[in-house]
Amino acid sequence: MSKTAAAVLGLLSLAFSSIPMSAQFGGLLPTGNVYAGVSYGQLTNVINKQSYKGWNGSFEALPFTRFPRMGLVIDGSGFYREGVTQYNILGGARFSANMDKWRPFIHVMGGIRYLDSSGFTYRPAVLDVGGGIDYKLWFKNFSWRFQGDYMHTHYASATQHDYRVSTGIVWRF
Repeated sequence: MSKTAAAVLGLLSLAFSSIPMSAQFGGLLPTGNVYAGVSYGQLTNVINKQSYKGWNGSFEALPFTRFPRMGLVIDGSGFYREGVTQYNILGGARFSANMDKWRPFIHVMGGIRYLDSSGFTYRPAVLDVGGGIDYKLWFKNFSWRFQGDYMHTHYASATQHDYRVSTGIVWRF
């Protein structure tokens, strides 16, 4: 048998064996959710604690069939105040449980913060530990989320201990 015929046979067998596998594991699209909401933050601008308003959004995929309660999450947020703009991009693991209409979760994420304060720019690393709860709405595949986070950073020779709370809509797929 030639190498070309072996390659074609290998691809065909892979394609045909993936059809029963996709039916078994729910298809190619992993289960997960997309979240968009408003956020309030008690954040440290170098050394001053200030209150900020902004937005928060995340995408969570639940790709592990052996560990259905563990998901991978990417989270982004933006906070604004006169003369100060802050963005966070984070990624990590989220652990959840389903209890009737409620879905409590906890997560641990790491990432980077972009802070522009009156022309001075900082880009420190961020460690985020938090959790929350989703409440299933009467609309199919939609929930309402309440979430709280502690974010730890270190820049400008100081350690910052920041907090944020968020609420918004979740679309589950």
